[in-house]
Amino acid sequence: MYFSQPIEEKDALSLSAVTLAFVGDAVHSLYVRCALSQSGVRPAVLHETASDRVCASAQAALAEKWLNDFTETEREVYRRGRNGSLHHRAKNQSSSDYRKATGFEAVLGFLYLTGQEARLKQILETQL
Repeated sequence: MYFSQPIEEKDALSLSAVTLAFVGDAVHSLYVRCALSQSGVRPAVLHETASDRVCASAQAALAEKWLNDFTETEREVYRRGRNGSLHHRAKNQSSSDYRKATGFEAVLGFLYLTGQEARLKQILETQL
């Protein structure tokens, strides 16, 4: 489901990696929350379970899992996100995991903004 019209790849690539990661973080969180809401997870543990799946270490693990299967464009977006200028770090996360997670989120944001729903779903479903 999209809340706006997809944009051209060249336009998405012109956005900063941090902007792509900002969108990707929201996409990932919403995807996990929707999946958990339909999974039978007890309401009392929904937030904790979702947080465990979208934390930097979990996203870094997904990035490492997917890196060799990313397209060349996705790898470039990932590199930009990973190497981007970050002004803060998540609590209790290594800077390496945080950077990998930012790269992964940038890829998710890029795929979402460019309307590549099937590819986005393919990547996100590997976590469930």
